[in-house]
Amino acid sequence: MSSEIDRMLVDAFEYVEDGNFDDALKIYDQVLKQEPGNISALVDKGATLQNMGRFKLAIRSYDKALTISPDNLDALLNKGAALHSDQKYLEAIECYDLALKIDKKSAMALAYKGLSLGEMGQLQGAIKHFKKALSIDQHYDLASLSKDTAQKLLKSIKEKKSKIQ
Repeated sequence: MSSEIDRMLVDAFEYVEDGNFDDALKIYDQVLKQEPGNISALVDKGATLQNMGRFKLAIRSYDKALTISPDNLDALLNKGAALHSDQKYLEAIECYDLALKIDKKSAMALAYKGLSLGEMGQLQGAIKHFKKALSIDQHYDLASLSKDTAQKLLKSIKEKKSKIQ
């Protein structure tokens, strides 16, 4: 990767940080014109599109990265997150499972899988995944907060069922 490409990727990242997504996308497209197989540009372009709520285009960008590098954890996790945001929870879980085959200690993949399971109403499975994520990274706020929320939900469901009976 050339220093010019590196500089362009840094510029694009700074645009994203400033919320200037359109300019960032222009730079990612310039990079990809020069280096169509640039994984960083493909993943970062996908993340930018995802931030804009353009999930299908984001997924396309992640898929291109995964075609070149099937074991790219960033592309898999981001694709899963985009699918989750698009309410395609089973497909998201497939991405997280692939990520966990590559790195079974990925706290992020475990926590994200827990989120998708929770959205599908599988609270016990969700809690199990949040706990696994926390056993790997005990300071992982997303897993900790989500576990607490899922446990409260599960408790309130049990309480409602006992009132009905």
